[in-house]
Amino acid sequence: MDLPPLLDAVIQGIVEGLTEFLPVSSTGHLILVSDLLGLNDEKGKVFDIVIQLGAILAVCWEYRARFAKAFSGLASERIQQRFALNLFVAFLPAAIVGLAFQKQIKEHLFYPRPVACALIVGALVIFAVEHWYKRHGAPRVASVDEMTWQDALKVGFAQCFSLIPGTSRSGATIMGGMVFGLSRQVATEFSFFLAVPIMFAATGYQLVKYRALLTADDVGVFVVGFVVSFIFALIAVKALIRYVAHHDFNAFAWYRIALGALVLWYFR
Repeated sequence: MDLPPLLDAVIQGIVEGLTEFLPVSSTGHLILVSDLLGLNDEKGKVFDIVIQLGAILAVCWEYRARFAKAFSGLASERIQQRFALNLFVAFLPAAIVGLAFQKQIKEHLFYPRPVACALIVGALVIFAVEHWYKRHGAPRVASVDEMTWQDALKVGFAQCFSLIPGTSRSGATIMGGMVFGLSRQVATEFSFFLAVPIMFAATGYQLVKYRALLTADDVGVFVVGFVVSFIFALIAVKALIRYVAHHDFNAFAWYRIALGALVLWYFR
């Protein structure tokens, strides 16, 4: 599909912003959209990195008071020290596994059909976790500040599944958190917080790796994609926090199944 570069940037920015923090897999959506737009080249990978940075900064902006409180109290407040430790502990598993297997993952799984299968399997996991969650009564952890480093490490291991395109980083961490005793709201908020270190690390690594592809000619397109991604990620984060206060995640599971089936049919 041959569209003007700025329109491509807007479309991809919207897709990244809306899907990064929802349990529907932003990587999977970007692979599918990039394939449809014919943007699966090396330059397209750099653009994906830039718009992911926009989405990260949206979370930083939404929770700027919480992060500022954590940084200011890091030297003296035990709660803030535990919060920082939890983020670090939860960050490690996916960072280690990602560095070890990134080449194999990109070679074999960054294609529409594997993404579609992961979308459907992930939907079944959401149904199973929601069914289990409703049967086991009140969760053990009702606030992010109540989490122990063991809780954070378990969520970190769950995040490793998100390295499979189509699985969803937020979906893996939220569902994992709910299984390990976090309330739906706490699991969602911690998923947002955890996105910051893991996505900053991945973005920084990819920018260094593909720095030779960055040129002044692309600044306009990159800025448009970045800004659009930031705006729509901010909208998605605010909306999801309101949504989980009164709803489960089954609607996202049905969406994943419908999208996965459509992709399998389209690329049959």
